[in-house]
Amino acid sequence: MAMRAIMLGLAILSADASAQRATIDDVDPLIGTGGEGHTFPGAVAPFGMVQLSPDTDTGCELRTCYGHAAGYRYDDPTIQGFSHTHFSGAGHSDLGDLLVMPVSGDEVPMDPGTPAAPGYRSPFRHATEEVRPGYYAVTLDRPGVRAELTAGTRVGVHRYAFPAGKSAHLVVDLRSSLYNYPGKILWSGLRLRPDGTLTGFRETRGWAPGRKFFFAMRFSAPLVTHALVNRETEIAYKGFQGPGRGSDAVAERLGRALEARLDFGTLDRPLEVKVAISGVDEAGAIANLDSEPGGFDAVRDRTRAAWTRALGAVEMEGAAPMRRMVATALYHSLLAPSVWSDSDGRYRGPDDQVHRAQGFTFRSTFSLWDTFRAEHPLLTLIQPEKVNAEIVQSLIASRADSPDGILPVWQFHGRETWTMIGYHAVPVIADAYMKGIRGFDADAALDAMVASARYAPYGGLGEYMKRGYVPIDREPEAASKTVEYAYDDWAIARMAAAMGRRDITADFERRAGNWHNSFDAKTGFLRARKADGSWRVPFDPTAINYGSDYTEGNAWQYSWFVPQDQAGLFRTMGGDKAVVAKLDRMFDYDNSKLDYSHAEDIAGLIGQYIHGNEPSHHVAYLYSYAGQPWRTQERLKQIVESQYKPGPDGLSGNDDLGQMSAWLAFTALGFYPVTPGTNQYVIGRPFVSRAVLNLPNGKRFTMTADGLGDADRYVGSVLLNGAKLTRGFIRHEEILAGGTLEFRMTAKPNRTWAVAAKDRPYSMSR
Repeated sequence: MAMRAIMLGLAILSADASAQRATIDDVDPLIGTGGEGHTFPGAVAPFGMVQLSPDTDTGCELRTCYGHAAGYRYDDPTIQGFSHTHFSGAGHSDLGDLLVMPVSGDEVPMDPGTPAAPGYRSPFRHATEEVRPGYYAVTLDRPGVRAELTAGTRVGVHRYAFPAGKSAHLVVDLRSSLYNYPGKILWSGLRLRPDGTLTGFRETRGWAPGRKFFFAMRFSAPLVTHALVNRETEIAYKGFQGPGRGSDAVAERLGRALEARLDFGTLDRPLEVKVAISGVDEAGAIANLDSEPGGFDAVRDRTRAAWTRALGAVEMEGAAPMRRMVATALYHSLLAPSVWSDSDGRYRGPDDQVHRAQGFTFRSTFSLWDTFRAEHPLLTLIQPEKVNAEIVQSLIASRADSPDGILPVWQFHGRETWTMIGYHAVPVIADAYMKGIRGFDADAALDAMVASARYAPYGGLGEYMKRGYVPIDREPEAASKTVEYAYDDWAIARMAAAMGRRDITADFERRAGNWHNSFDAKTGFLRARKADGSWRVPFDPTAINYGSDYTEGNAWQYSWFVPQDQAGLFRTMGGDKAVVAKLDRMFDYDNSKLDYSHAEDIAGLIGQYIHGNEPSHHVAYLYSYAGQPWRTQERLKQIVESQYKPGPDGLSGNDDLGQMSAWLAFTALGFYPVTPGTNQYVIGRPFVSRAVLNLPNGKRFTMTADGLGDADRYVGSVLLNGAKLTRGFIRHEEILAGGTLEFRMTAKPNRTWAVAAKDRPYSMSR
């Protein structure tokens, strides 16, 4: 009996320790670095401008870069160097600016070589890696150097411990880039200044055209010798030249293939290298360098504290693997949109001109086709001050700076890529406004939203406004564009109505119903029509081809994209029973005779449900709209268990700047924003036993899951602040008020909870 009491006491202590564990301690930045997650493991501050991370391979061209979109891939055996800019989980590669690599000994190779015949690249072992928020370390076997990385908001700091008695060198390679191909580097420059600061720039033609990047670099030890080398024959360049040679320059080199060899002799202590970047000019990079004082330890400690605060917005209890996945999902959700203005407020905008942000920090890296769904709604809960003071204002400023006068589509480093479809900055702004988030000019925001929706040259919008749908013989991916435009139009109508702008409301409420014009009730699928009104044939709902009727998907996924009016869609499909049967056919579809190997972004298949790409992300929750929430609960368990793992291959598809992660973060808490702009979260089922949202207004919203376990997988009942909740959704205002959402889990489904029409989530035509 005494032994049993002791064991029980130890179990209680263990549970208490778990409950007190900080969210930051469960984060594993290696999750998603294998498979097709495309995340990076390196050092970054919350929303930091610098993402200092190892690159395991940059020797790719065009579409072959897909697997190395984040620079680092877990199964690669060598590290080429450490660069300062990276995307987290993008489906396209770019960045990898300013590669630095330590070299020891007498010979200093100036080319990376290959894994089989390495130059300055080095083998490494995962056993030597230390990875946590704001910090990365690894031992480089070839030079015998222990490398450590940390980052602040606009700075990155390296620390290299070289072998005793061997000379220390750095190779700085401005040729290296992700999405590398001949002619990408348009021009670059290096300048060594009298105080030992190395500055430079480069202009690239990659995913974003004409992108300008500047840096400043200082060292904790003096240079002994150096060489600034142009690996290409000197040529004249008539475009952007960068700074001219100044009287203070010790040495300067211009060209398209520049490297620096920096020699420090033998060192008796680790070498620290502090780097700041800018999109404006070298002076901006120097000012950014000065804006964050201190060396490696000081920057690391500040960033650790910043991550502790940011991640502390959510506290969790539950099984260790799930805590690890959800904590890391929260971490990945706090990487973008990243800071892009300098410490003095200047930034380079979509027009390639320098502007100054007044009273806010300008942000870029907007993967809006992905992130409007859950990433941005998550930020309205856990980082609303960033939404009102920085994200929305940055979107409005980008529209003001845009030569086309519209909101960003897929923007990074201030430059527009025109990637993906829709005008999905609109629901980001509308969702913030509808949730009471202010601190921005609402009239200017609405004007920007309307201007984007009426910009006829963009994506077939002229045809859409004329016909009520996008015709496939005039514009590719027409079926997808029609329904995505209709949802964005609904979001405009919602915000305009809340602002009392009746003229705008009426027009965009009408446009919000345009999804009807591309839905074929006879086949039960969304389809592409021609300008003459006929359906395009032949029609295969499983076909996925880029540039065809759909965007990164097919009719199975896109036929469900009417988030503003699921009730109207369900009536068109034949009613609730028909909808549930069709959802089941989607999840249970036999794909054995289909080949999607040509489609890079099609991953994480469960039948024709594709969790590795965004058009499917809301679909499991649609059973609740059809009056069968227990089926949503079943599908969510199936998705979480098959699509997420607590390891490098832990994401079934690209994280897409936090969207895959935000889906898990919401779902683990027990609810999800199917339709941003409604202020509703559809209740699913929780995957952690307890969670607390520490809200910026000082209140706490607690979720508990009594009896959560593999056997008790269904929601038996839900209580909100002690009162039974009969509806299948909760409101944003109820969360902000603080309180408790209690799930009582059972082994059998409750087929009577939240089934009545009045208890189902919002639909515009209900």
